[in-house]
Amino acid sequence: MTSVLVVEDDRAIQELLAFSLTQAGYKVTQALSAEIAMESIKRELPDVIVLDWMLPQMSGLALAKLLRADRRTRSLPIIM
Repeated sequence: MTSVLVVEDDRAIQELLAFSLTQAGYKVTQALSAEIAMESIKRELPDVIVLDWMLPQMSGLALAKLLRADRRTRSLPIIM
């Protein structure tokens, strides 16, 4: 089963995305911030990330840059 990490700080949007993706057959993990997303990625590498651009503390763009700089996550697909 394809796994998707949804990184979104607005709970309503996050739940809508998670529900839609789950209904489509994806395994969904959710994170409310870039920091939580990084911890999740350390535990289990998703197949794709759906990433919000505007996040508290660290932006989605900053997280994407960190992921691209890391050999383990360099080729991980990111949808912003």
